Amino acid sequence: MVLLQTQHITKNYEERKILSDVNIHLNQGELVSILGISGIGKTTLFNIVAGLEAPQSGQVLLENQTITNTTGHISYMLQKDLLLPYRTIMGNIILPALMQNIPKKEAEAKAAPFLKIFGLEKTENLYPSALSGGMRQRAALLRTYMFSKEVSLLDEPFSALDEITKRQVHSWYLELMKKIDLSTLLITHDVDEAILLSDRIYILSGRPASITKEITIEPDLKKQPEFDLSADFLAYKREILNLL
Repeated sequence: MVLLQTQHITKNYEERKILSDVNIHLNQGELVSILGISGIGKTTLFNIVAGLEAPQSGQVLLENQTITNTTGHISYMLQKDLLLPYRTIMGNIILPALMQNIPKKEAEAKAAPFLKIFGLEKTENLYPSALSGGMRQRAALLRTYMFSKEVSLLDEPFSALDEITKRQVHSWYLELMKKIDLSTLLITHDVDEAILLSDRIYILSGRPASITKEITIEPDLKKQPEFDLSADFLAYKREILNLL
């Protein structure tokens, strides 16, 4: 089932065309990456899908209903966790609910069961400064999830983490998606990350940028031990680097 899609998205800034005829889709339960070099237009596409910017032409559909240039339909998370330092972890997590005028106690009751699922039990009364980078990302992801429980749109969410923590969070996030039936559209310039996490990868390249290739990562290959050191992984990486 297709949850989210863009149809023929074009975007200009003054006389410069940034995106040209971009068509992507996200199926239920998938993690799909938009992969491209820095400055290619990934964040512009992110903003259009999130409803923060309007395209020159084309539309964004969520469950076959247009959401073009409207916010409040898809949760999104930027590169930094952006947790408010003066709010507790619970206070940060329930911010989306409070912005929707849901009473505080009701919002806390809705969020409480997910603390354990997200590995945040016993942290609700702590402040962000007391948490590790990986735990802060989990809190930020839970806040994103509480806004919209179908689709999460993530822009380089793991880029600030060290390599070891990043791999741990990668594994945790894939397991989490299965537990809560979450679908994710990931914006990244990290080739290894895209291969390790994705069901499918869209290559965004060119000037103006368009989708030049869609690559499916075979699920059985990802199950093999040390997939990131395998010949199959290197073959995917070689193909992607040649496209970029």
